[in-house]
Amino acid sequence: MAKVKVAVLRTKPETVVEDYQKICKLAEINRALDLSAQTILKDNITWHNVFPGVNTTPWQLEGSILALKDSGFNDLVAVHNHTVVTIAEKGEQELKFSPIYKKYDIPVLFNFKEEDMKWIKFKPKFKTLALHKVFPEGIFIPDFFVGKNIIHLPTVKTHSYTTYTGALKNAFGGLLNDRRHYTHTWIHETLVDLLAIGREIHSGMFATMDGTTSGSGPGPRTVIPHDKNIILASSDQVAIDSVAAKIMGFNWRELPCIYLSHEHKLGVGNPEEIEVVGDVDVVNENWKFDVGVNFATGAGRIFWKDTPLKYIQKIFFHTPLVNIFIFASELYHDRIWYNLKGKKIVKTWEEESQWGKLFKKYPK
Repeated sequence: MAKVKVAVLRTKPETVVEDYQKICKLAEINRALDLSAQTILKDNITWHNVFPGVNTTPWQLEGSILALKDSGFNDLVAVHNHTVVTIAEKGEQELKFSPIYKKYDIPVLFNFKEEDMKWIKFKPKFKTLALHKVFPEGIFIPDFFVGKNIIHLPTVKTHSYTTYTGALKNAFGGLLNDRRHYTHTWIHETLVDLLAIGREIHSGMFATMDGTTSGSGPGPRTVIPHDKNIILASSDQVAIDSVAAKIMGFNWRELPCIYLSHEHKLGVGNPEEIEVVGDVDVVNENWKFDVGVNFATGAGRIFWKDTPLKYIQKIFFHTPLVNIFIFASELYHDRIWYNLKGKKIVKTWEEESQWGKLFKKYPK
């Protein structure tokens, strides 16, 4: 039986857009997606502010679009999601996505705007691990996603709640509404459920992952950026996450969302069952990334993890009291941390990193 493929390439600013086209062919994008279906571009706006390593990069977006078009996928549409701490419209502008969408004539929709799509009740064939407990009234998904291809565009980075974040986590915003924070205690099981739902509703799935500048530390926002100069692609969401996690220094068996997805045969998590193509030596690297924690994620862990406060989390997160935590997160990340520390890191990246310099060249 043929192994699932994950393509990995070393890259540089001068060739990165072309390298994305090359890597998508190596990962057989034309076999992963349905040519007759519309394709959703699901970029990753982790933060509406510019910060290296945390958001889909302009070259990742442009290269993936060109790769799709090269393979005959011309019916493309971008879909943004809303979070309680991220403003999609601002992110699209600040992260320089808008000129790319305009250049390639790609419409932009929002899964939280009723004029773009509606949320419908969906009963998965897969026996869900968590969502039926979190949402006993029923699971709802955007009607627009049904019957469409989807290409996820995450980056290589750590996450304070899930250890790493990648293609599996990128479905979190697209397929769950603004009450998705209810699932944080069961976040790994939720990601498995969402993968199963995605496999049921999408006509094809693919992912590119940007590791040109990668993030280690208290992610997904306040990471420490490291220029690593790699990109990945695969039709298997579990396999691409497993390979990226291995390179970061994590064991796939210790990452429940990967392990459980593998066990439920929703993808391949065991590196021994994955064929790496391209610059295969990259998988022998160990970046020894560390997850870390900051003030905001540390406070969240108190409620989401197995502590006494976990059992009263509904009082805080399922009532208007949640607005206190939303305000505190926005205050800490956007007004305090970003102004005092984040902007300096961004400036240094744009002046000294080859990837920061490339970012500055993209029009806003």
